[in-house]
Amino acid sequence: MLYDAYLAFRLRRQLQTPPQHVAVVITERDLLEHGAYETLVAFFQWAFEYDTDRVTVSISVLDEAVIPTLSRELAALETPRPLAVRRPGDTEPATEPIQVSIGLGGKREFAETVRQLASAIAAGELTPDEIESSHIDDRLVFRDEPDLVIKTGAERLSDFMIWQSVYSELYFTDVNWRDFRKRDYLRALLDYERRQRRRFGE
Repeated sequence: MLYDAYLAFRLRRQLQTPPQHVAVVITERDLLEHGAYETLVAFFQWAFEYDTDRVTVSISVLDEAVIPTLSRELAALETPRPLAVRRPGDTEPATEPIQVSIGLGGKREFAETVRQLASAIAAGELTPDEIESSHIDDRLVFRDEPDLVIKTGAERLSDFMIWQSVYSELYFTDVNWRDFRKRDYLRALLDYERRQRRRFGE
């Protein structure tokens, strides 16, 4: 606790531009660990405590049969702000402060966007030459670009928000989700602040 307080003190002094949108990438296996959902709720609380406006959770799955169960468990969580869950086949944009993607990888989301654009062209609503990046943005399920992406347990993002995270700061930690604590989140924020200072020459 004393170390957490030390990190929090450093952060309060140094954090000039907190990330407005934080994303975390975990797996279905992570959520099978004891206390995994409690860690997730705590993560939401830490993010909003340090002035984040939006949190996105990307859950990669190997067996899509688990998606309905995960959806029910996540929808039942008592979260500090409203939560939206999206999964394969969903096309409605997620606009809530907490957004969860279960098995809806970046490739699948982008492919659906391409299909929608193809339909718009076939209907005469667009021509190929008129397509701008905004036309893609407007058709994504998860439309906001994360400022900070946190990946626990390994240095792989796999199939995560391939369009939205192009300019995101990526933070990898070897701490597994089951062991992820507030101090690990604070370290990610301190790393983010250092990168921002270097980027803007401060």
